[in-house]
Amino acid sequence: MIVEVADGVFGYVQEPGGWCVSNAGLVAGPDGMLVIDTLATEIRAGRLREAVDRRATGPGRTLVNTHSHGDHTFGNHRYGPGATIVAHAGARAEMAETGTALTGLWPEVEWGDVRVTLPTVTFQDRLTLHLGERRVELVSVAPAHTGHDVVAWLPEERVLFAGDVVMSGATPFCLFGSVPGTLAAIERLRALEPVTVVCGHGPIAGPEVFDANAAYLRWVQRLAADGRAAGLTPLEVATKADLGAFAGLLDAERLVGNLHRAYAEANSEANADTGTGAPGRLDLTEIFNEMVAYNGGRPLTCLA
Repeated sequence: MIVEVADGVFGYVQEPGGWCVSNAGLVAGPDGMLVIDTLATEIRAGRLREAVDRRATGPGRTLVNTHSHGDHTFGNHRYGPGATIVAHAGARAEMAETGTALTGLWPEVEWGDVRVTLPTVTFQDRLTLHLGERRVELVSVAPAHTGHDVVAWLPEERVLFAGDVVMSGATPFCLFGSVPGTLAAIERLRALEPVTVVCGHGPIAGPEVFDANAAYLRWVQRLAADGRAAGLTPLEVATKADLGAFAGLLDAERLVGNLHRAYAEANSEANADTGTGAPGRLDLTEIFNEMVAYNGGRPLTCLA
């Protein structure tokens, strides 16, 4: 579904918005199109490319990757060697290191021809793109969903392309990033006072999406604090937790990953206080296995 959220500015929304069913953004300029994220599978990326070509005002193509994950970057190559690809410098490094590992989590998905096509322009904090008279401000808000997230902000139109920093109708996910970092990022985004928020997954929203995501993450922090005090593992805490107001969010099993991240961050703070150092890297494979266990042994649903 393509929604025009401002003159020449479109949200490309893929429903329902769960694992790897991500959104994109299109911003028309006088010489071509800015594309924000490029989707996961060959089929989905191809459909996006067709939508871009139908609405483009010229041959130029500039891509922005909001973060490194394959469901936002695997379609980069569909735009050819003439496209300029922009991302955070750290996201480029993560893409090079991770490759197409995402496909291994869901081998049953028809990924098709997906590749790692690295960004050609990188930055650290902020970068402004000029599309004729239109400004698109790329702002680093990491750590949040990952260690190197950027958002695309159109200040005149008050439209925010938030990547996966906030989710709409789907469970936030901080396993690769930071729970307090995401909360801090949400407050930075709230201060922009956007009217329209195109999240990385789920329906187009307004600023109320900040409250929804922040409430969930504060709940995760409370669960983690109580669980650590009781000597429970993240999986045990997640299994015992009453989802309550969050029961309607897609991909509830992400709670396990979020709790692992919250535990690690709390342990890091404690270790810093005692001088014993920070914890090692999280075992992502084992944590995904625990999410499957939380899900009753059923594989995580990916409709990509």
